[in-house]
Parts: sequence; structure tokens; C-alpha cells
Amino acid sequence: MPAPITDALLAAWSQQYNASPSRRLAAMALSRTDLDAVAYDAAGANAMRYKFSVEIPTLEATNQEASGRCWLFAATNVLRERIAQKLDLDSFELSQSYLAFWDKFERANYFLESILQTAGLPTDDRVVQFVLTVGVHDGGQWDMFANIVRKYGLVPKDAYPDTYQAGHTKGMNHVLNRNLKVCAVKLRGMAKAGAGEAALQAAKTEMLGKIYGFLCSCYGEPPKTFDFEYVDRQKAYHIEKGLDPIAFRDTYVGGLLEDTVSIIHAPTADKPYGKTYTVRMLGNVVGGRPVKHLNLALGDFKQAIIRQLQAGKVVWFGSDVGKYGRREEGIWDDAAFGYGLLSGLELELSKADALDYWFSAMNHAMVLTGVNLDGGKPTRWKIENSWGDKNGKKGYYACSDTWFDEYVFQAAVEKEYLGGNAALAAQEPIALDPWDPMGTLAD
Repeated sequence: MPAPITDALLAAWSQQYNASPSRRLAAMALSRTDLDAVAYDAAGANAMRYKFSVEIPTLEATNQEASGRCWLFAATNVLRERIAQKLDLDSFELSQSYLAFWDKFERANYFLESILQTAGLPTDDRVVQFVLTVGVHDGGQWDMFANIVRKYGLVPKDAYPDTYQAGHTKGMNHVLNRNLKVCAVKLRGMAKAGAGEAALQAAKTEMLGKIYGFLCSCYGEPPKTFDFEYVDRQKAYHIEKGLDPIAFRDTYVGGLLEDTVSIIHAPTADKPYGKTYTVRMLGNVVGGRPVKHLNLALGDFKQAIIRQLQAGKVVWFGSDVGKYGRREEGIWDDAAFGYGLLSGLELELSKADALDYWFSAMNHAMVLTGVNLDGGKPTRWKIENSWGDKNGKKGYYACSDTWFDEYVFQAAVEKEYLGGNAALAAQEPIALDPWDPMGTLAD
């Protein structure tokens, strides 16, 4: 039987509050100060020193500006290190806008195909609601990055630089998603009226043509060919004329994407370790390879990453950056915040419960560039972010190993560093629901 809150209970709780010096002290601190600032524990944060036993020299931090392109910045930051090393460069970026343009365009087609696929279901069906709610936004997954690069290649940033819209995507996304809702209404209406496949695809083609034009207005039309100019560390000038994006990719990246596997650590009961998983309705390129994750126990997950770092190769990873972070100091560390002491509340959640109860999920991709090992065990990790160079250590950050354990969920690691788990990546994936937490980085 439901139990209402009574006057007697309110009186008892009021008495408890007024009798507690710690609650009154917290009230004084919180009355004029941000909660995160009050909870910050400098003594705990002091352990986040920027010293690492394994540290890879890397280029300057990049800046995604007011956009959700973290996954593209992190992925291109991984690739640019290989290119910069090959060409002996001290400064270089790949064009994130080039990839974002094609991702947006392909994602619009993926959305419209999802609308046609679910046209027979009511709009309040949970899958239809998911498709309509997510729409086309900035986020993405490692395998979605790989699909775009496979189909469209890569270009240097100076061959296709950012426009204002590329770095400030809110308005563009709003207009695009409103149009996609209009398109969805039209396509579902046509399907309900009995239109055939040819008519539906013809209507979709016309819609995509207009979307292509809009995206070109926002980003500029992507280049078909370009001249690749660069100056190496010895100040020698080089130029390669008339390259196309596919040739550039093949020359400077080769088969790296085919050798890289998405691994996750998801300790929930529905995802046994040693199995691969995909997420239904999650993708960007129709006909491309599906998102595929190999779920590993935490020890195996971390050791694969450490082996790749020890080989001098940085690692793309996905995490929840909304927990226990301090942007100014450039740290993520659960020991640096005393939320439990400040609040008087029970706040402990296991990683599995945090996923199952929707407290935590991936929302940001970055690059691991180092780790500090003590007796072979990690104590803290060095991170290259894409929020510019004004915070942290010129755009680089550190996280504690305990924060890593709780809030890092995914990494892209080359097969050779998976050890005995490499063969597991070839399994057919188990399909998860569209709203599974392992897909939230793409929302």
C-alpha cells in the first residue's frame, strides 16, 4: 500500500537536519558556491600528476568547438599521429569537417531508410520513437568513422577547413532534423497509402538531393581532388598534386582501419564477456559494416590498451566525462570529489548498475596517449582531448585508474594487441536494442 509523507515524518526530518552540524555547514557552503567546487578535494586531486612511465609524444591539442564531433576528432587524432610520424611533421590535422559532412549526409539516408523500414509501425512504437528522437546529430562510433573513411577517404584539414557551421552545429542540426521529420511524415504517409518501393525511393532521392545542397551550404562542397602541401621538421617544402581522398587514405593510412577492433567493458548480465555485440538501428552508411563490439573483462580490456600504448601507438576510447571531472585542472578522478561527505547521501553504484539504471553511459571520445605503471599496474592515464588548449595541460588531461575502471567503456585497439582474445572478434555479433547504453556515443 502506498505510504504518503506525513506531518510527523516532516517534523522528525526537520529535527534531524537542525541537529546536524555537518548539514548546516554544507548549507552554508552551498548557499553561494557551485556544488562541484565545494565537493572538490585538492588533496585527492594532487595524485593526478602529469608524469607517466609510458608516454607517447603527440601533436598539439585540437578543438571541436561548439559541436559534438568528439569521435571524429579523436579518430583523426589517432590517424594524424601515424601520418605525422611518416612525414616527419610537427603540426598536422586531418579534416574533421570532411568526415562530418559525409557522416551527416549518409546518416540522413540511414534515417530515411529506417523510417521506411518501420513505416508499418505506429509512431508510438518504441523503435519508431527512438529513430525519431535521435534523428541526425553529431555523435558517432568508431565503426561509423571507419565506414565513412572506407567509402569517402580522408583529406588534410587545409584542403577542407572548418566553416562556422561545422564548429557550431546546433542551428544546422535543428534545421536538418526538422526537415527529416517532414520527410518522415511524407514517406510514412506514402507507405500507408500503398505506394510501391520505386515511388518511395524516388521520393527519398529527391529529399536527399535537397539535403546535399543544404549541407554544402553549411560546410562547402567536399573536394574531389586536392593538392597536399606540407613542410617537415627540417623546413623542407613538399607538394603532391591532384590527390583524391581515397588515394590519400590508401597512401597514408593503409589497412589500419581493417586491423582495428572496437572493444568494450560492459559488466552487465545481458553481455557475457568474450562475445561480440551490435546495436540495432545504429549506423550511418546504408550497406556499410555494422557497429561491432567485443566485450572483455576489465583486466583484458586494460591490458590490450596498455600493450598498444607500450608499442608507441595512441588509443581512441569512449567514456562518460560527466562524472568526477575538473576541466580547469584537467583531471577526472573519483577521489578528488567528496560528494558523499558533502551531501550525506549514499552514492555508490557498481559499473553494471550505473549502466542498467541509466546513471552512466558513453558521451565523449578522446585519445589515450600514456599511462603510469606501478609494478605493471596502471595508476593514472594521460588523455588527449579535443576541447582546445585553454584547460588542463594545454588540452591534455589525466584520469585516475579508479575513474578509468568505472567510466571508460570502449576503446579501438589493433588486433595484434588483443593477445589470445583476437580470434573472438570474428564472431557473429549478438544484436542489442537500439537504446542500449553501448550505442549512446552516437546519440
